Amino acid sequence: MILNRIASPRHEALIRNGMEEAGLPVLGVLPKHAAIAMPERHLGLVQAEEQPALQALISQAAQLMRDGVDLDALIAAAGATAATNTPAGITPPGHRIALARDAAFSFVYPHLLHGWRAAGAEVLPFSPLADEAPDPSADTCWLPGGYPELHGGTLARADRFRSGLRAFAETKPVHGECGGYMAMGEAIIDKDGARHQMAGLLGLVTSFEKRKMHLGYRLAHLFQPIPGHGAGNKLRGHEFHYSTILLQPDAPLAQVTDATGAAVAETGSTRLQSGGGLSTGTFFHLIAPAP
Repeated sequence: MILNRIASPRHEALIRNGMEEAGLPVLGVLPKHAAIAMPERHLGLVQAEEQPALQALISQAAQLMRDGVDLDALIAAAGATAATNTPAGITPPGHRIALARDAAFSFVYPHLLHGWRAAGAEVLPFSPLADEAPDPSADTCWLPGGYPELHGGTLARADRFRSGLRAFAETKPVHGECGGYMAMGEAIIDKDGARHQMAGLLGLVTSFEKRKMHLGYRLAHLFQPIPGHGAGNKLRGHEFHYSTILLQPDAPLAQVTDATGAAVAETGSTRLQSGGGLSTGTFFHLIAPAP
């Protein structure tokens, strides 16, 4: 255990006593420290890419760890299970993967990227907000989640990105998760009710004007393949967003249930493009194949 945001020596003593009674060794104590507090927004913390003084914050957090944590004991406790192992069951969606990566498309589980690279895949980042298109030499494109609803106007004006993505999708697979799924659709309605044109690979229209939280673990039984996973496969994922579907005219991608086994309305979408490329998207973020 590492005790975090400890308010006083008395607070520390109380918790240490409890940990000792439970037989849990305390490897360190970190006090409350305003300098490393991070601002929040819907869905959680403002992300690392958007922190103007990120390196200074990391340096202060590192010093706090050096001062308050027995790092030798922490490393010893980690043992041989540190990040040298290849994540089990992670199949890359392609050999060369064009990956959207900026403030609007910033959330993909790190173990997936580690697993893709460990399996020999090459990840080719590009920035839709900088009006960059996916590398045409890639064999698949992956649009992660993030905050496209905060950048609707910029994405709507990113003609090179949208035309390049549509050209790529004509003959190759494109998959989007949550925010990436929304950006593959026809339009996003922002919190002020303004409509922003998206890529149009799917007919999806989503709205952030009236927020409603969708949260929980998901099990998806695929009707159609997505990059790296065939039709009939079952996938575990996690859904967390506030957007509402206004229009979803395409075929459902999967049968989706929550952690209790109840059906979930957000089934994802799939569309075969005229050149043979398959466009797919889900509101859940992929974690791993289900057994």
